[in-house]
Amino acid sequence: MKAIRTKNLTKSFGNRVAVDHININVEPGEIFGFLGPNGAGKTTTIRMLTGQLFPTSGSATVAGYDIVSQRKYITSQIGVVFEHQNLYERLSARDNLNFMRNLYGIGRDRVDEVLKLVGLDDRASEMVKKYSNGMKQRLLIARSLLHEPSILFLDEPTSGLDPLMAHEIRQLITDLGRNGSTIFLTTHSMEEADQLSNRVALIDHGRIIAMDAPTRLKQNHGPTLEDVFLHLVTSQNKSR
Repeated sequence: MKAIRTKNLTKSFGNRVAVDHININVEPGEIFGFLGPNGAGKTTTIRMLTGQLFPTSGSATVAGYDIVSQRKYITSQIGVVFEHQNLYERLSARDNLNFMRNLYGIGRDRVDEVLKLVGLDDRASEMVKKYSNGMKQRLLIARSLLHEPSILFLDEPTSGLDPLMAHEIRQLITDLGRNGSTIFLTTHSMEEADQLSNRVALIDHGRIIAMDAPTRLKQNHGPTLEDVFLHLVTSQNKSR
């Protein structure tokens, strides 16, 4: 069973097509990079796959469940980290996680496990408002892992972070992948996707223009993923 499968998945807002008949298959345990410029359709795709938006047409399954007819079963199977941080800043990290733990009905020990996993166990009692952006991002990832989801959706996880903090988040993502998590990573950073992903899909104006392992894409189209993307976009524009 594929961790994620889409078939002609499409989302329109009025006359604007944000996601245009995309077909993606993500294997269990894979880090799958979904990359393109701002406005390409990345966040809209992730919102459909996580049950927050209904598609206009097409279909998709996540962890074997249909994103429309079986949406209620998907929640327990996924963890989601969006670009915008939504934490209770006047609470400690541990209290933030305990609040979510109670909603899920999870044992208290799991809070300590995920805090240690993301390297915040020694700062768990501090109010979140004292955290750096990188620490807040790690806490968001910890929160998404509380219920041990099989699939993790990360939407621009290093956006706005300084190079050191971004490096720490990338290392955490790498470690999660090595431990068997399926990760769907949306990013506009070609370098980040190249570094982290087993395979990538390049999206532009809502359409998938290439999908393969980064090494094969670079062998066929250019020395870096940025070169690959620019080459394919230019080719697409010329053919229109």
